[in-house]
Amino acid sequence: MLNRKNKLILLKLLSLFSVVRGYNILIIVIAQYLTSIFILAPDIPLKKVILDANLFVIVLASAGVIAGGYIINNFYDREKDLINRPQKTMLDRLVSQQTKLTGYFVLNFLSVVLVSYVSFRAVLFFSLYIFGIWLYSHKLKKYPIIGNTVASVLAITPFFAVFIYYKNFDEVIFVHATFLFLMLMIREMVKDLGNLKGDMAQNYKTIPVVYGELASKGIISALILTSGVPIYLLLTKYEIGFMNLYFYGCFALLFLFLVALWISKGKPHYIWLHNILKLIIVSGTFSIVLIDVNMILDRILW
Repeated sequence: MLNRKNKLILLKLLSLFSVVRGYNILIIVIAQYLTSIFILAPDIPLKKVILDANLFVIVLASAGVIAGGYIINNFYDREKDLINRPQKTMLDRLVSQQTKLTGYFVLNFLSVVLVSYVSFRAVLFFSLYIFGIWLYSHKLKKYPIIGNTVASVLAITPFFAVFIYYKNFDEVIFVHATFLFLMLMIREMVKDLGNLKGDMAQNYKTIPVVYGELASKGIISALILTSGVPIYLLLTKYEIGFMNLYFYGCFALLFLFLVALWISKGKPHYIWLHNILKLIIVSGTFSIVLIDVNMILDRILW
């Protein structure tokens, strides 16, 4: 049995894990490696990609900066989250604001020091990334459309880090990135619908607050229809192997999502819609291996 002191330590560790959203960071790390192996560097032997020290540093630095981003976002949103997510917020508050700020600066500093091993350009890239996250958390997230767009751009920035590293400018990569960006935009806007009460209380000028729920649903619907373009291109123009099954599934899910969106009323419904989007994004990460199943065995043998 754990004594009171050990229970408190365990709860604080859980609180810290909740603040930095460790599960999200793990998914992003896996996604960066899978993207590198199957999309950005398909001609490089598997072992060489996995054991690439520079790639490891970029992925590790990305994880550190993202964790720092979650911390600073949690720091600025503490009052709003108390309204929108009271249970999670109470757990997060087991870690003091001072500790969070210290962790934020330490994580960002170590991340920049790490990427200095790769190049000065990497240092500049991650420094701008850190600044962008702070500016979004401090200011930009309170404005409609701008906040959603910047949040989506920041979410795909870790993939641009490995994209720049491999210097692969194939057209199909931009089509994949466009689809992911649209899914992230939709997720951010659905999140705003679910957070309407807290956003209004804290004077956040999100789309539902400024223009209303119907306008927000209209924009989301337009984004869903727009996402049909990259889905169509990926299914018809590019060779994506068995990953086409994923995009057929996305097409069906997004149709159901669109129907459910217009009959949704209240936070519980928007949470379900948000979870559907998370399923699409996370399953997309692991579906990357379906691009060339035979390549998995071939490259392991190399």
